Amino acid sequence: MSQAPEALHSRFDVHDRKQFEIKLEYQPTGADETRYLVEAYLFLPSSLNIDAETYPRADFYADIHNYVRFKTPVMELGELLSSEGSPLVKLEAWQRTGLAPEADVVYQAKLFSCVLRGALRRFATTVETRCDAKAGEAARVDLESVVRSAGDSVPAVLERFRAWLRATGEAKLQEKTRASLRLVDEYVSLLVEQFFRRAVADMDALPRTGPWLPLRKGLMQAVLREESYRKEHRLRSVLSPTGDNEEYMQRLGFLKKFCMNVLFLSSRRRQRRQGWEEVLFAIAAGVAMAFATSVALWAQVRFTQVSLNFFLVAVVGYMMKDRIKEGLRRMFSRVAATHLYDRTTDLVDPVTARTIGICEERVDYGAAVKVPQAVSSLRLHDDFLTVSQGELSEAVIRYQKRIVLDARLLPRSERGLTGVTDILRLHVGRFLRDMDEPEFALEYVDLGDFSVGHIRGAKRYPVDLVFRFTVMEAGVRKESAQLVRLVLDRNGIQRMQNFVRAPEALAAAPEAPAASAEPGGSVPIQPAAWRAGA
Repeated sequence: MSQAPEALHSRFDVHDRKQFEIKLEYQPTGADETRYLVEAYLFLPSSLNIDAETYPRADFYADIHNYVRFKTPVMELGELLSSEGSPLVKLEAWQRTGLAPEADVVYQAKLFSCVLRGALRRFATTVETRCDAKAGEAARVDLESVVRSAGDSVPAVLERFRAWLRATGEAKLQEKTRASLRLVDEYVSLLVEQFFRRAVADMDALPRTGPWLPLRKGLMQAVLREESYRKEHRLRSVLSPTGDNEEYMQRLGFLKKFCMNVLFLSSRRRQRRQGWEEVLFAIAAGVAMAFATSVALWAQVRFTQVSLNFFLVAVVGYMMKDRIKEGLRRMFSRVAATHLYDRTTDLVDPVTARTIGICEERVDYGAAVKVPQAVSSLRLHDDFLTVSQGELSEAVIRYQKRIVLDARLLPRSERGLTGVTDILRLHVGRFLRDMDEPEFALEYVDLGDFSVGHIRGAKRYPVDLVFRFTVMEAGVRKESAQLVRLVLDRNGIQRMQNFVRAPEALAAAPEAPAASAEPGGSVPIQPAAWRAGA
């Protein structure tokens, strides 16, 4: 995770071979509006043939997938059983009072699955980290207590939820509500199976003796219990060792979307720039018409209307009118592109239907992009890049996103939600089209007998992405930056490299000189979508 201002956190990942993902978490800390500006500078080798003509704005936006949702409330497994803010505790309170409408019951059940998913993900990540070969003995000792705690807490959470679910059978609920609760139950069962199975797989490097064997058995017994539970209820979301598990994946994807939709903000897109452009184009047409009318009036006074001279002046006046109109349209279009955002979207709370903020986006190419010195200096971490900047041509794309959130409208206390998560995925498929073959055969001469053979040569392309984050809150402006390098070949993303840089807090006026970037290491591809439980 990059070191960002307190109100903004970012994380970079490779989602799959063709998609790069950045996850931003906006956490307003003030009482009024908080403004976030995210700038992404893409530095592409010229050999990829990327510019405004070959990769227009419409194609760029088509390659961006944006998901904006509320942050999942963070609760540990024990808190799900006892905390007043726990969705499970709220469901049990509704069962006693029967005061909440059915829509709220379904909402809290879905939110319970989201919170449980977050807790299980943190558990699986902890296991993965502490099973790493670099982890010390102390980390592994602590891991034992973590696994035991999860093995005890998760069955207790499931039993409480299913006891509540059985008790709702006595309530007069609509069939749609009952079906929704059954789907939530199936989803939490799959969550436990997925993340426990992933934890056991990560524990494969641990010894097969001592306390680790019963810990593995305990987790797998929980997995088998959930599998049996779904079979008993005639659910088809059961893994088959010999089949293609198409239906399993389909149900898992549907259930994830169904349960997590309570967190996702709905979007209402407005064509704000288009409206202003139409006004500017109307002004251009008016100026051109004023010129043509002036020429016509002058010709009427100067020449007889039935004369050849009047005819020629009128034709030339119309020609000039047409060119003036088109010239002003192009000029005003450039002005609009410089000062206005391409797309404006209202962020709407799906529960209250209130607009809690806006999101504006724009993309610029080539000469229209002025790369700040602070951004350029981030890339000066080796001689190759130091010399190549300005010497070798490259295409530069700047993507900007401005988020304005009204902290007063965020559902902090009543629903247990704080902050907004913005997931942005960039599909790199267009970057791969003009790449060379990913592998070549290089001739190699053996020094012993001078025999000639061939060795493998990989052809890959580095693409630098510099992200600059700006937070403006309560009159204070904070900035931070991060350099990420994607190494691509024709098959997609091969690895991602992070270059760590310390954050900086700047005044609102001039930019401070950027600190040099320090290599943060190479991250081989292990996309979240390929791992169990992602």
